[in-house]
Amino acid sequence: MSTISETSRGLVAERLAEDLRDDILSGRLQPGARLGEVALAERFAVSRGPVRAALNLLNETGIVTIVPNSGARVRELSRADARALYEVRAALEAEAAMLAATRANGETAARFAALLDQHASEVAAHPEGAYLQGAGDRDFHLVIAKMAGNPLLQRYLARDLYPQLSLLRVKHRYVTGRGAKALHEHKRIAEAIADGDAEVAGLLMRRHIRNSWTALEAQLSEHVGEGE
Repeated sequence: MSTISETSRGLVAERLAEDLRDDILSGRLQPGARLGEVALAERFAVSRGPVRAALNLLNETGIVTIVPNSGARVRELSRADARALYEVRAALEAEAAMLAATRANGETAARFAALLDQHASEVAAHPEGAYLQGAGDRDFHLVIAKMAGNPLLQRYLARDLYPQLSLLRVKHRYVTGRGAKALHEHKRIAEAIADGDAEVAGLLMRRHIRNSWTALEAQLSEHVGEGE
């Protein structure tokens, strides 16, 4: 049985992990940035134990890498890493769209309409930019993951996959001209889900993820190689 002190240390580590996760996914800590235990312990006014535990938690989610005798750094995704993520994303999100369509109800269309109207305003403000969405219920893909009604699928997407994808958004947040195209694709997916057409919803989602990858790959820096 955990003691009170062990429970307290665990809560501190989780809080530190959340703070660091926000710093990483917001871009305040860039890919490759060193995460020194001593510096972090001083910053958060804690011992190195909770810091080490927090870094291990972030390592498990795939946004931090820990190298023996070298320490922890914000993960840098290679082109091969990014491709692998998008391949898995296409499969999982297509399934999520299909499941969401089977669970659509009378409120589904209205919910999508409100969300996509908001996104349309954001795209109109930056017509040549990327399709940058907010977090949580402002994220089209996360909304669909929740609509799917499968806790395991939602956990894989929200906890394991999306944080790693966010590393790509931080580094390559301006995919020129993708915004309007992505919004159009989202509208078609939303219509298929609201209509309860699972087969079309899955097909359109898979195609959308493929288009997203094609646009992103074209923007990847030349120095990002196929390996590390």
